[in-house]
Amino acid sequence: MEKRTTPPFRYDIVGSFLRPPKLQKARADFAAGKMDAAALKACEDEAIRDLVAKEKAVGLLAVTDGEFRRRYWHLDFLAALEGVTEVKAKHWSVHFKGHQPKAATIQITDRLGFGDHPFLEHFRFMKSIAGDTLVKFTIPSPSMLHLIPCVRTEGYEPIAMYADERTLFDAIARTYREAVRAFYDAGCRYLQFDDTSWGEFCDVAKRKAYAARGIDLDHVAREYVRMLNKVLAAKPADMTVTMHICRGNFRSTWFSSGGYDPIAEVLFGGCAVDGFFLEYDSDRAGGFEPLRYIQDQMVVLGLITSKSPELESKDAIRRRIEEASRYVPLKKLALSPQCGFSSTEEGNLLTEDEQWAKLRLIKEIADEVWA
Repeated sequence: MEKRTTPPFRYDIVGSFLRPPKLQKARADFAAGKMDAAALKACEDEAIRDLVAKEKAVGLLAVTDGEFRRRYWHLDFLAALEGVTEVKAKHWSVHFKGHQPKAATIQITDRLGFGDHPFLEHFRFMKSIAGDTLVKFTIPSPSMLHLIPCVRTEGYEPIAMYADERTLFDAIARTYREAVRAFYDAGCRYLQFDDTSWGEFCDVAKRKAYAARGIDLDHVAREYVRMLNKVLAAKPADMTVTMHICRGNFRSTWFSSGGYDPIAEVLFGGCAVDGFFLEYDSDRAGGFEPLRYIQDQMVVLGLITSKSPELESKDAIRRRIEEASRYVPLKKLALSPQCGFSSTEEGNLLTEDEQWAKLRLIKEIADEVWA
């Protein structure tokens, strides 16, 4: 089969990697006031250079910074937007089935905007060290800027300028259009929106809980797709934007369960992203039947788990890819882990060697399936 020269690639990654011990210590020292920002950045730079070399060595066609400069996959980016404030919380905005992250959340407190966002400099550093290899950069989806403060938060009260729901959705879309353009102008050609909202919308228990609060998730889903498409309309033709859908990934645990059926038609059938990275590493993600709604998007099957060290059976993964190809042509499929290895700085419960073994397995299977 013809080799893909544009992302997503036949073997790809979601984004985050386990933080090396030296970086973990540096971040702890910085938080405790024992290290200044310049020293922390130097440590991050060193760790990212080493990571990129390892990503290239394992054969990846697009490399990330492992999200090494972040505490969380989402809050660091969202809190640095204009008009957004990070606040302490009594508990996390969703409940994981086990370990719980450090509690924090965000509020929309003023006019939204992208501004001079620090993540632009994070991307520029990556581009400066990646050489001829494509840089993949991940940010939380526009949906998350609404979901966290406005849907998950009980008793949400909008600020005056965003009292009208549609005005808020349009402001989020404008902010992310600014982001897409800014990353493009900085040289980014492979951007990913990470999104846990759709995983929640698949969960029957969560749907019932939201309905009991008077929240119509079907309406929210339609508004999210409308908002996403307004953002994607500003995407230049030579830029790939994908979406990663997750049901939670903290210390190898999760917070949502359920197949894609409730969201498939509106999301797969209506969202203009170039590809979906879909969690499919457990029964919690359901079957492949909802993929029948996929239009022309690539589908990257997250069949290899980042939550545990055991290596999957090649034959079992090949059979699952064949099953998925009943709904999406094989040429439109690819393979990756179901999520990153470290969605927060704490990381999943496996070693760095085990992490790289997972990626070698993915490449081996992809090379065989799409030979």
